[in-house]
Amino acid sequence: MRNYIFLLLLAFSTTLSAQTSEELQGAFISSYTHEESKEYESAINDLLDYYSASSYEINVRLGWLYYFNAEYASSLKYYKVAMELMPYSIEAKYGYALPLSALGNWNEVIGIYNEVLKTDPQNSLANYKLGAIYYERAEYELAKNHAEKVVNMYPFDYDGIVLLAWVYLKMEDYRKAKILFNKSLLILPGNESAKAGLELIQ
Repeated sequence: MRNYIFLLLLAFSTTLSAQTSEELQGAFISSYTHEESKEYESAINDLLDYYSASSYEINVRLGWLYYFNAEYASSLKYYKVAMELMPYSIEAKYGYALPLSALGNWNEVIGIYNEVLKTDPQNSLANYKLGAIYYERAEYELAKNHAEKVVNMYPFDYDGIVLLAWVYLKMEDYRKAKILFNKSLLILPGNESAKAGLELIQ
């Protein structure tokens, strides 16, 4: 008798779990549909009824949607939960950097990208982002260190090459800057950034 009751409870639990899983999938589908229409508030509400503090997927998704809805404090809150749930998640860190960037919290953004590099020292996007931030801050030696890593890993990548070219130009290493600007014109012929850089050198 006890075994029979246990089997009934197990069957009920399995059915309930399947229903909950299907409902959650439906909520995500609805959320994606609303996002495509830029109805971010509706996309958020689709998931809030199923919110769980232990769900990485829901928290990282809400962080993304709140960011696009320009609710940066809420975006940071949910991305932070996602990072706590999955401490090695690079995507959650990239997500967390989005509202920080929108708020102009660049020191925290730098901290986040450095956290990414602790997990993945060769990460090209984190290195590129740091290179670009340091370039804007006129910290050209730091910018060069990160941009060079990107170019060494992706020698035919326009963004990395043109960034490093501008760094060299600002450091007055005109020979290297000219070489890289010309390389960037092979990757993206006629690009205005390279042409502007070359005009400053010539």
